[in-house]
Formats: sequence, C-alpha cells, structure tokens
Amino acid sequence: MSITMFVFFLAIVIGTLLITYWAARQTTSTSDYYAAGGQLTGFQNGLAIAGDYMSAASFLGITGVIALYGFDGYFYSIGFLVSYLVLLLLIAEPIRHLGKFTMGDVIAARFPSRWIRTLTSFSTLFISVLYMVAQLIAAGALLKLLLGVRYDVSVLIVGILMTIYVVFGGMMATSWVQIIKTILLVTGSFMLCLIVLSRYEWSIFSIFQAVEQASPLQERFLQPGNLFTDPLDTLSLNLALVLGTAGLPHILIRFLTVKDALAVRKSVISATFIIGLFYLMTIILGFGATLIVGWDHILSIDDSGNMAAPLLAFFLGGDFLVAFVSAIAFATILAVVSGVIISASSSIAHDFYRHVLHKGQASEERQMRVAKIAAILVGMIAIVISIKAQNFNVAALVSLIFSIAASVHFPLLLLTIYWRKFTLAGALSGMIVGLILTTLLVFFGPVVMNPVNGIINREAIFPLQNPGIVSIPCSFLVAVFVSLFTASPLDEHHFRHVSFQAHTGRRYSESVQQK
Repeated sequence: MSITMFVFFLAIVIGTLLITYWAARQTTSTSDYYAAGGQLTGFQNGLAIAGDYMSAASFLGITGVIALYGFDGYFYSIGFLVSYLVLLLLIAEPIRHLGKFTMGDVIAARFPSRWIRTLTSFSTLFISVLYMVAQLIAAGALLKLLLGVRYDVSVLIVGILMTIYVVFGGMMATSWVQIIKTILLVTGSFMLCLIVLSRYEWSIFSIFQAVEQASPLQERFLQPGNLFTDPLDTLSLNLALVLGTAGLPHILIRFLTVKDALAVRKSVISATFIIGLFYLMTIILGFGATLIVGWDHILSIDDSGNMAAPLLAFFLGGDFLVAFVSAIAFATILAVVSGVIISASSSIAHDFYRHVLHKGQASEERQMRVAKIAAILVGMIAIVISIKAQNFNVAALVSLIFSIAASVHFPLLLLTIYWRKFTLAGALSGMIVGLILTTLLVFFGPVVMNPVNGIINREAIFPLQNPGIVSIPCSFLVAVFVSLFTASPLDEHHFRHVSFQAHTGRRYSESVQQK
C-alpha cells in the first residue's frame, strides 16, 4: 500500500465525516431526516440521483466488461440510461405529488391499507439489503486488493462509515456525499479519457480501429455476441434494467427531496445528462484499458475485469493517478450504500413503525429514534451477510435486485397511478407473485445452478440468467387478472382522487371546493 493511496482514502473518509457533522446540525425533524427537508435544487438532486445510480458496478464493472467483451459490455449502459426516460415520462412527477417520505406513501394514497404498507416496507428492505450486500462485497474486494486490508475488515470499515452517515446526517448528509462523489467520479473519468484520447491523436475512430487488433476477439470485439450469446437473455436483462430503475426504492425517494414538480423534471433531466455523459466515457475507458493495459493483463489480475479502470490509471499516471481513481471508487461505494440504507431505514420507521404499528400516531421524535436504530440494524445485517458471502456471485445479486424491482415495484407504481380498475387485492397479489417468482427463477437459473462455477453444481432448471422477461409480465398479468375480479366502486373513487393529484399536485377535494 502506497502512502499516496492511503492519503487519498483518508481524505475521502475525513471529508465525508465533516459533511455528516454539518448535516447533523441541519437535521432537526423527520422531514429533514427522510427527505432533506425538500431543500435540494433540481440540479443538486440530479447530481445526487446520478451519484446514487453510478455505483462501483458502473464505474469498475462496466469499464471492465467493455474492456474484455467490447460491444456487449455497453448493453448495461444502454439499459441504465434508457431507464431514466421511463422515470421522467411515467413515474417521477406522480411520485413527488403523491409521496411524502417513502414509496409506501405513494401506494397508500390510493390503497390506505396496513397490508400494502407492510408488504411495500418488506420489499424495500429486501431490495435494499441485497443492494448493500452487492456493494459491500465489491468494497471488500477493492480495499483488499488496493490497500492490502483483510476482506472482513474492509467490509466492516465501509459498513460502519455508511451507518454513521445515515444515523447522524440523514438524507442531507447522504445527498451531499452523493453530490461530491458524482463530481469526483465524472471529473476523474473525464481526465482519464483525455489522457487516453491524447495518445491516439484525439480521435475516437483511431481508438476503435486499434482496439480490434489489441483484443484476441479481433473484429468480433465491436460486434454483439461475445458476452451475451442468447438474444432472449439479452432482451430479458435490458427489460429488467430499464424497468427496474423505476422500482429501486433509493432512487424513488430522491424525488421527494425537492420542493416541486419543476425541480423533479430538472432533477431527472440533469441526472440523465450526467449519467449519459459518464456511460459514453466508459467506452473510452474500457477500450483504453484494452489498448494500454492489455487484455491478458486485465484478465490475469481479475477475471471479471473489475480492476480495468484502476489498472488504466496506473499505466497512465502511476501511483498518484491510481490512488486518485481508487479513492473515487471507494467514495462511490460509500455514497451508494448510504443512499440505500436510508431508504430501508425510512421505510421501516415511516411505513411500518408509524403507519402499521401505530396507525399514523407516532411522534416525530420516536420516528427519528426508530429510523436510526433501523439504520444500525440494517447496516449490521448487511455487514454480516457480506462477510459470510465473500465468494458469492455478485451477478446473481444484481440480477435478482433489478428483476425484483421491475417485477414487484414497477407494476405496482404504474397500475396505481394509471389504471382505474386496479384494486388492493390485485396490488398485493402482483407483488407477492413477482417477489416469489423472481427469487425462484434466479435460484433455479444458471447464475446459481451451474456445473462449472455455480453455487449449486448442477444443470440449471430455468435457462435464462435474467428472469425479467418471464417475471415482469407474470406480475402484471396476476395484478390485472385479480383486479378485474375484485373491482369495486370505492377503488375507482380512490383512483379519481389519486389520478388528479398525481398529475396536478393538488388534492381533488381542494380543487372542487375552489370551483
């Protein structure tokens, strides 16, 4: 471990803790803790959303996949980017108009039931823990490789830091850690891209021509089929990525941190622009790693390719640049995990504790206390699972996370906001079927069941790695089918109120009274 790298990592830790100290002094109410008091501007929130989304998997994983497999690696970027169009056009503004602190508020606006609150809180917690575990496993591997710190100690360090951010600083601390991390990540990536381009006469076309010769795949490097050999599996993956983003709890609650619908639109547009710019840069980073580091060398260090970006930084700028890039990757993990843990703790305290256990009567002080206790407990659970699951296939977790979000939360939100005949029974049925079916298909799929490198050494029963193409339609169909057989005039009455508020931001009764 070099002194330079240690100094950069220490600077990240001290800087984020100072932000948390400042945010803790601003956080005096549940509104501050859950949603930063709605104080963020559209652009600030856009940076925070981009920070939430540009995880270590994006920076390290996609760069590595592009470096090793070329065209196929960019399928991930396309899915992630297009997902924000779905958010902007269908979900973002209704979330802001209907919600207060959590996704459960949005659903409860139409279905004021403790059952739906409970199930929404559980699915939020389930997705959040899986997401945290995936990030903590990546953090442990990164710190172990770069700093020589033991895996379990690395996970513990990141887990403790993320819990501190949430417990003391709430959403305000999490947001500003995300904002600063986004600026660092985009700046660092842009700097690496400029250095790579300078070596190839500032021409991306020269890079495209040279990379075919540098990769063992030759001309196939710029063609599909190197990573994804099954077109149906590729379609299923992108379906889960595009629709799953609109169901990720830690992304959805970001729309509650701004003051109005105009700021929501600015948030999504700025986030889409930043994320799009970043994913364009991953092409240059990935191709640059293949050209400058070498395909064989990347593979010899880490067969998943996750170290392609740090290796590229080392070859371009030595210890200083690799320390800077590694510190950015570390900040990325800290920021994303803290964003996920606050969505879980908020749902437990607001949805389950206040609305389910105390029927909406719990005081702000008690809610804050429960939210902080929940953050500590959720953090501890994620740390323990991550330490035990050191060799677990992270691809299985990522596949499960996005498929569950797309199969459980996306149909629930879309039908709640836009379908008149949607019922409580349909909502509960669709969520339960989506959750169980997705989990079973991943478990019986080739990511888990594989005779070569699977968790279970036998042939898979379900042929696809990504079950979204099956689980998403099934969830919709069950929700629709059950709703058609349980429709009632009361449900349509609720829809009228919810639809008006979702698209105007005003309550239906208030509008009628003014007329």
